[in-house]
Amino acid sequence: MRLLNSYRDDELVTLLTQGDEAAFSEIYERYWLKLYNESHKRLKDKELCADIIQDVFADLWLNREDRKIENLAAYLCTAVRYRVFSLYKKEKNMGRFVEPIEFIVASASDPASIFFEKEIRGCIEIWLNMQPEKRKQVFIMKFGQDLSTREISEILHVSQKTVQNQFTTSLRLLRVHLGKIISLLL
Repeated sequence: MRLLNSYRDDELVTLLTQGDEAAFSEIYERYWLKLYNESHKRLKDKELCADIIQDVFADLWLNREDRKIENLAAYLCTAVRYRVFSLYKKEKNMGRFVEPIEFIVASASDPASIFFEKEIRGCIEIWLNMQPEKRKQVFIMKFGQDLSTREISEILHVSQKTVQNQFTTSLRLLRVHLGKIISLLL
């Protein structure tokens, strides 16, 4: 029989969903330090980081049968980022956190970030296609073409106030939509 440390992540996930405690232990040993370091870069608090990592792994074990994990590393990194972000939102204390936004949108070389970014971009595209035509146009011109409110109002032949209202409405609706999507991804 092969040693668990030679198993690929997808094999460990399969064993995990079947309730294999040894597979869970291998996942923990494989990823706890990376996850701890990721959270510690932002929080600078050993106990808080340990609590977050413990929560992520407890959730992984308790909900192992319900999770559809295709990329274990991406899943775990995203779960830690989400918990750090949730803590940030709850505490609203910037002094405790270091670069919280950069943490959420990590470097492009991180596979977990690439996965997360693709998912978010896909969700934004779907959301955008469900918007009324004017709101969609304003959103694309503002973010895609980086046009000013004045330029957009001239192109669309509407008032600047209308452009601002459409833009504000789209941002509010997008935040709600993305909040739901992020919770589903995790």
